[in-house]
Amino acid sequence: MAMSSPAGLPPTLVGTGDLFQLLRDGTPRTRGELAQLSSLARSTITARVDALLSSGLLQPVGEAASTGGRPPTRFALNRADRVVLAIDLGASHASVAVSDLSGQVLDQRTVQSDIADGPVVVLDRVAAIGVELLGGIDRQVADVAGVGIGVPGPVEHATGRPANPPIMPGWHDFDIPAHLGRQFAGPVLVDNDVNLMALGEYVTSWQTAPHLLLVKVATGIGAGIVTDGRLLRGALGSAGDLGHVQVAGAPQDVVCRCGNIGCLEAMAAGPAIAAALRGQGLDVESSQDIVDAVSAGDIAALQAVRAAGRDLGSVLATCVNLLNPSVIVIGGKLSEAGEYLLAGVREVVYQRSLPLATHDLRIVSTSAGSQGGILGASAMVIDAVLAPRAVDEYVARRIA
Repeated sequence: MAMSSPAGLPPTLVGTGDLFQLLRDGTPRTRGELAQLSSLARSTITARVDALLSSGLLQPVGEAASTGGRPPTRFALNRADRVVLAIDLGASHASVAVSDLSGQVLDQRTVQSDIADGPVVVLDRVAAIGVELLGGIDRQVADVAGVGIGVPGPVEHATGRPANPPIMPGWHDFDIPAHLGRQFAGPVLVDNDVNLMALGEYVTSWQTAPHLLLVKVATGIGAGIVTDGRLLRGALGSAGDLGHVQVAGAPQDVVCRCGNIGCLEAMAAGPAIAAALRGQGLDVESSQDIVDAVSAGDIAALQAVRAAGRDLGSVLATCVNLLNPSVIVIGGKLSEAGEYLLAGVREVVYQRSLPLATHDLRIVSTSAGSQGGILGASAMVIDAVLAPRAVDEYVARRIA
């Protein structure tokens, strides 16, 4: 009995998106190489490659060596077919970028932006910047395949709505996808900023490491978990809320902003370190002031950052035993304190974690730096719009 094609797609297009996955890495391949990799008939390969060429997702990129007769043509992802709008919102800044379908940033702008201005003001601000960036590279709003946005608070990823974010007044349950979707076509995907930093770090430097844990240490402390190349968000999107794990042996008078006693954030985040240093007579207010004091060689600052690293390491040791990551990446503003923070983390993690769990474990500073959120937001959208089903539907629309 003949089976109908999904979503009413013509039978010749069914599986086109699956074949396209063999070309997403940008490596040029011939029809013959695709046939070998997929075990599909050459006639099927030809039909699907022609459909992908007609849609604009593929482009010819030269010829392979001839084995007799006419040299075969190689094909690869046309990364310029569409663009992605990537947005990284912080407490006091907003970064907006346009990338191609390979994740390469084409243009970017960062501005001062107070998250407390509320969702309508902030989202309209970044949307306007996005339109300006598109115009600057001769692209239209219609060229946007999708929008990825990271916010500094908990997010219900399935709906894109913030969930009681502590530093985002007025944002709770706001429908971010619907608001931005009025201006931009394609999916609007929202996630916590630390999750996207982790994804950005993974796609930038660690695709050979199957399990990555990124820890952001700045005004707050949070973690993003990537396992087998995918973000681990948990049941409601709150996985990785490391800052509110209690530090063993924490003084009972250390009260966190969440109301609990001895949270890691209240012990080792930027404000906690700055407060401790002010108590010793140093004029420090921000995480940047702490980094500057460390760079200047101030002994009290060096000791305070090393101690914060130990507190962080005491919590991460439990994470190592539980998750067995391949690499722990320390990011955020305080990661700029360099080896002093890392030394404290390593000291405790390697001491308290099981030997098998730390056998090949690497604990390193971020390589993506402040770009991690942008790169992760772009990667999140690209994964969605170039997934097999999405490609099938896109090709059907383009060649209809």
